[in-house]
Amino acid sequence: MKKAELLAPAGSPEALDAAVGEGADAVYLGLKNFNARMRTSNFAYSQFEGAVRNLHRQNRKIYVTVNTVFEQREADRLYQLLKYLSSVGPDGIIVQDLGTAKMARDNFPGLKLHASTQMNIASARGTNLLSKYGFSRVVLARELTLEEIRDIREKTNMELEVFVHGALCVSSSGLCLFSSYLGGKSANRGMCTQACRRLYNDQENRGYYFSPSDLQLLELIPSLVDAGVTSFKIEGRMKSAEYVGTVVSAYRRVLDGLDGDREAAISEGLKVLQNDFARSKTLFYFNGGSPENWLNASQDGGTGIPLGNILKVKGREARRRGLISWGSWMPGPGDSVRFHRADDTERKSHKITETERDGSGNLWISIPEGFDIGDSVYLIQTKAMGKRYAPVVPRDLSAFRRMPGRDKAPLPVFPPAPKKSSELFPEGMYVGVSTADDLFIVQSQRPIRVMLEYTRRNVSVLLADPKQPVPFSPGEIILVLDPYFPQSMDHVLAEEIPRLLEAGYRQYVVNNLGHFSYFRNTDAKLIAGPYLYVFNRWAQSFISDLGTDAIVSPLENNRQNLEKTILRERRRDVFIPVFAYPALFRIRSSLGNVYDFRNFTDSRNENFTLITGDEGSRIIPEKPFSIVDKIPFLKEAGFSRFIVDFSGPRLRKKDYKDVMDAVKNGTPLPNITRFNWKDGFFSNSESPGENRQSGNNRGG
Repeated sequence: MKKAELLAPAGSPEALDAAVGEGADAVYLGLKNFNARMRTSNFAYSQFEGAVRNLHRQNRKIYVTVNTVFEQREADRLYQLLKYLSSVGPDGIIVQDLGTAKMARDNFPGLKLHASTQMNIASARGTNLLSKYGFSRVVLARELTLEEIRDIREKTNMELEVFVHGALCVSSSGLCLFSSYLGGKSANRGMCTQACRRLYNDQENRGYYFSPSDLQLLELIPSLVDAGVTSFKIEGRMKSAEYVGTVVSAYRRVLDGLDGDREAAISEGLKVLQNDFARSKTLFYFNGGSPENWLNASQDGGTGIPLGNILKVKGREARRRGLISWGSWMPGPGDSVRFHRADDTERKSHKITETERDGSGNLWISIPEGFDIGDSVYLIQTKAMGKRYAPVVPRDLSAFRRMPGRDKAPLPVFPPAPKKSSELFPEGMYVGVSTADDLFIVQSQRPIRVMLEYTRRNVSVLLADPKQPVPFSPGEIILVLDPYFPQSMDHVLAEEIPRLLEAGYRQYVVNNLGHFSYFRNTDAKLIAGPYLYVFNRWAQSFISDLGTDAIVSPLENNRQNLEKTILRERRRDVFIPVFAYPALFRIRSSLGNVYDFRNFTDSRNENFTLITGDEGSRIIPEKPFSIVDKIPFLKEAGFSRFIVDFSGPRLRKKDYKDVMDAVKNGTPLPNITRFNWKDGFFSNSESPGENRQSGNNRGG
């Protein structure tokens, strides 16, 4: 069997040196844009080119993250980057956006494509579809069990990459909208502000309710190797070189010990990981996935060893000192600590410049400006942990002068537009709901069609005895498939979908690439859902190649990008959400047994709701997204199909009437948010027109 690959993060040249020095077979890194860790230092082009040359000389591999969605205005810059990468020759590029995949495959076939975990592939059907479209590897979604990974391996020849260590997201891979909702800093754009790590309040308590522990699968490496995993991936492009070196060293020992005493190798690896100074550890879904095993509301989401709180402060500016009570660890000059404000508004790393013990045994340490009495302190790295590694990036970079050029991106080719689009999906208003019971409320102001969430309960109602009908015919119902599609659901959908098609339910919103194969050689009419993230024409072309009849604009989209992306002659095939309760987190597990609250707030007094059930959990905001008053302008621009989406909360008659009246009258609704519709994504770019002026202007 082919030797499994140990893949390490390289967020900086120092981390790259540590990864290689401790025995990583491959590294992954990002350049200055289009990668999902924009807050790390990343690599200059000359550094990257030098690293490629030297790593290849050592027979090691290097992968480049190009794993964010891109907007239409950025197409030329992305094309220039892909052309540059093609000339340098990394061993693969990790992509999320279907448009990036389309552009690379059509223009630079020499670039090997790896599907990012942000693409949310958790099934063999998803991996096999990507294999047909030129991908060589899939980074599987993290919310899978060992049994599901084994099952995927048995049903695909694709290379499978699995995260085995590091920070987790509470939301299913690629489906988090929380950070974007709070200010346009989208996880799909590499700008995540970690809403899951924040402090929240319910009616009686406060806690870090959605901050997961860190993943650690060291003990399961033998089982994952036996299951046929190709590459073992360590998370941590935001982490220090010391952290990367420590973790790589531990997993290297276990992988090298597979042919000998496996238990001894695991024991050695666990001892090494005692010094990774990270959060508490979890096996996540590998031990059943129960949230009690990976959520801890008292865990503040920070990394490091707790050193207590600041008791006193003295001095000013650079000479500020804070008194802490230390326990088993006493930090010293050169050690690194992280400070957390008591109100959870800021966290900052700091290298201690000097220390001084007082008469009571407490310790004065240097502290950064902005922190004070009551703030907590964590030890994240000791000076003694530092190692010197041979540099991978050459010191002399004068020979490496390649840069992206100024080429224009060739436009993608589209298949012919469907001739009968208006007959398939008539112009007008479509209404989305969560339950079959909601259909009886919706009939009071009957829409063109209803969009019903595809759940076990709803399917059982639709396939039940016809003596208990719903108030819409099969031809008036569009079923919306869940964006998270794990391997364990394959047999369920394989049994249900043919029965639904036979019963006349032939219209579906597909939100995951794994869904498409169920409808091959059928007369089903498919709409590409918002979670396929069509933000550009190349993604639209990719989706069209799959046989879709229409698309739903992503909830994060803005008007300017929408109109740039969708050509006027194609606007009849686009659905625009004009009202919705965005699912900010989509969580595979039900949190009903963990938390007994439903409503909670954040530090800015924004209100949110936790919805739980047998098929998972989601967080929705109190303020819905609404642009119902913009419908007349959208019609003028050539769009004619709109979605009022009530899925999520329980639908009430009054709410339905109020929203539909606002639609009819073209009036704005109160207490709503525009999401990114006006301001677009937050951007640090200094190019004209690309910088979001305010992340707090949520109602304009």
